[in-house]
Amino acid sequence: MDAPTLARLERRGDFPSLASGWHYLDSAASALKPQAVIDAATRALGGDYATVHRGVYAKSAEMTRAYEAARRKVAGLVGGAEDEIVFTRGATEAINLVAYSYGQVVGTGRRVLLSQLEHHSNIVPWQLAGWQVDVCPLTANGRIDLDAAEAMLTRDHAMVAFAHVSNVLGSRLDVARAADLAHRVGAKLLVDGCQAVPRLAVDVDALDCDFYAFSAHKLYGPTGIGALWGRPDLLAAMPPWQGGGAMIDRVTFEGTAFAAPPARFEAGTPAIVEGIAFGAAVDYVLSAGLDAIHAHEAALVDELREALSRRNDVTVFGPADSAGIVSFAMDGVHPHDLGTILDENRVAIRAGHHCAQPLMDHLGVPATARASFGLYSAADDIAALLDGIDRTRRIFG
Repeated sequence: MDAPTLARLERRGDFPSLASGWHYLDSAASALKPQAVIDAATRALGGDYATVHRGVYAKSAEMTRAYEAARRKVAGLVGGAEDEIVFTRGATEAINLVAYSYGQVVGTGRRVLLSQLEHHSNIVPWQLAGWQVDVCPLTANGRIDLDAAEAMLTRDHAMVAFAHVSNVLGSRLDVARAADLAHRVGAKLLVDGCQAVPRLAVDVDALDCDFYAFSAHKLYGPTGIGALWGRPDLLAAMPPWQGGGAMIDRVTFEGTAFAAPPARFEAGTPAIVEGIAFGAAVDYVLSAGLDAIHAHEAALVDELREALSRRNDVTVFGPADSAGIVSFAMDGVHPHDLGTILDENRVAIRAGHHCAQPLMDHLGVPATARASFGLYSAADDIAALLDGIDRTRRIFG
């Protein structure tokens, strides 16, 4: 293995879940948590705990500073400013927020261009919010076909919403080009960054997108929290989509004046502990180095794809340079059966449609098996997976 790969192996001891000796290859669904993140959450829930934003006592002020410091860290991760980050329950809620709230800015006749590889969380919210959905096809190797997108986009489109990295194929989007195509027709670009932020350096200014959504739990952080980065002028123009405490300036029975973003979109007591742990996860990832993480995962992807390519009963999906994810299918074996047999060998993969049923229809399969890597993944995980595939073939004949 190359030097970046070897460097990352030193961090496996940071993850208590790996102490039992299992091979975790489901990081695209949810990454394991390092001890640093667990400790940050424990402190925040324990001796440091107080509510935020409302208390005049010292402990509340300290907790507020810690919570808002986490927001600055999350903003810095994607090259944004503190007041451009809205904390949400995850990327799903972030996309729902834009679909509903920016949809009110657009008004009737709103139209969005999605792609065939989108996660359900970047399909269903637009449908529920009343957007007309158009679908961009994929290239032969599983990338969003931006040439086709250019031909499809019209002045009727108010939004383009694409995944930065596919959660099934690992294919990467040329975000800057997608932004240029959207802006030429007056549309905005929302990017689903869930699979990108754990493994790629992201700079929203360089990408020139308008919204960027991601979740903490795929970034080695806690569940129940995520973030929406948005251009400040767009956030300022958007109405709130939930009402309650903290998102107001003044309330009377005759009407309410709302707070400025991001508070406008954060009704109620926030996920305080999760927010602080989110910040700790950002610290951890940056200490490991996103370039090193990407190089490490790329080496593992190359190793697994090359090994699977030597098996004539396995089909591998997506481009050769997929980012941290390898999806495949075995002839005559349902992915659920493969996943069950691998579990007996203490190998954890994902098996199913991966919340991307339209993509499965496009691929012509009901489901795939998916191995996804993290900074703690190693060659022995691949070896265990391949042993399990060989055992599965012996069982099924």
